[in-house]
Amino acid sequence: MCGIFGIYGHPEAANIAYLGLHALQHRGQESSGIVSSDGKYLHSEVHMGLVADVFSQERLDKLPGYIAIGHNRYSTTGASLLKNAQPILVDYSRGSLSLAHNGNLVNVSYIRSELEAYGSIFRSTMDTEVIVHLIAQSKEDKLLNRVVDALSVIKGAYSLLIMTENELIGVRDPHGFRPLWLGKLKDSYVMASETCTFDLIEAKIEREVEPGEVVVINRNGIQSYKPFPVSKIAQCIFEFIYFARPDSDIFGESVNFIRQELGRQLARETKVDADIVIPVPDSGVPASLGFSLEAGIPFEMGLIRSHYVGRTFIEPKDAIRHFGVKLKLNAVKKVIAGKRVIVIDDSIVRGTTSRKIVKMLRDSGAKEVHVRISSPPTTHPCFYGIDTPNRKDLIAATHTIDEICKYLTADSLSYLSIEGMLNIFKETRDNFCTACFDGNYPVKFEGMEDAQLELF
Repeated sequence: MCGIFGIYGHPEAANIAYLGLHALQHRGQESSGIVSSDGKYLHSEVHMGLVADVFSQERLDKLPGYIAIGHNRYSTTGASLLKNAQPILVDYSRGSLSLAHNGNLVNVSYIRSELEAYGSIFRSTMDTEVIVHLIAQSKEDKLLNRVVDALSVIKGAYSLLIMTENELIGVRDPHGFRPLWLGKLKDSYVMASETCTFDLIEAKIEREVEPGEVVVINRNGIQSYKPFPVSKIAQCIFEFIYFARPDSDIFGESVNFIRQELGRQLARETKVDADIVIPVPDSGVPASLGFSLEAGIPFEMGLIRSHYVGRTFIEPKDAIRHFGVKLKLNAVKKVIAGKRVIVIDDSIVRGTTSRKIVKMLRDSGAKEVHVRISSPPTTHPCFYGIDTPNRKDLIAATHTIDEICKYLTADSLSYLSIEGMLNIFKETRDNFCTACFDGNYPVKFEGMEDAQLELF
């Protein structure tokens, strides 16, 4: 899920990257880093923590130059440690190279074993480092060709930013799992995971980097290449459901608009008599508005979120996840008391959070609590960049909807159908990965690590 940002041709590249990472903080909270280039050397500041905590003015002053890439990390492969923080920076026979990666590779274990057998020494446990070794070992001459050579053996999800002393490269995998956008800031080029970054830095949106496209930016300007075989598009549907900021455009659509449409479709598919519709903030708000408008039931903010607590789902420690609900949410009793309440959330993973929310609403005097989910049941783990738990820990994989409803202690529970979700996209409905809902994985697993295989 990580957030990546890159800029070429700006005298304050690191400062702009810092702002870009601020706008992408929701995509990763474990570590943050920026690598810059002054044309001769690459400079790195990579640390654990949030963007605002990591980057003091003193650290930004250590990042001179006109090129920079930045990364906010949310771990899927490799523990949440400083050695696994990005962007990764290495020196090799051709100079210096830095790389930032959003996604997850599914054949990394096999490739890493081969590289180690031939003498490669790894400094981290993250899958991203494999790409760096493959680029360094390539026999091709130009960096573009070395990158293409390396990625030709990689399988899985990747949106990448790669930089040297005088060049910036952006790449999106042929399936287009993760988003990547191209923009213009005066005479500078920028690339980022989401368009909300461009709004903050007042950059003009140019276009989305296409699946399988390699964008090269250097002193000769910008060039685009399509070096990989054409593959079926498999954009991550969960970007719309949960991950992306609602003020962003991704995959050619407004996130806020799609979330409202998910709510409208949910209202069409499920009927219930109720007094108010309330969201689980923040990601449940647009769907709740859509549901309210379609069903003609008043919308209320019956749950208030503390914005000083991170997103419960992506916190890496179970201890935080289990008590995080009360730190994060509180019910507005005067809104809830005596009401038949429809509460809308974007998804249910383990069910523990939803159960506590239902209890909170009942303790606040709700007469009835009807849970509605603006996505289908999550029945399978993701291997393309989302840190979902083992399948046995996904409540929808082991329980019926009636059993989940009983566990939540709700009066009723309904999910959005897969068909209803995809129909929102009309012409592009076949361009999404829905593996977490139906188990249809678009990329075959090869040499997967035991930890990944256990997810089944």
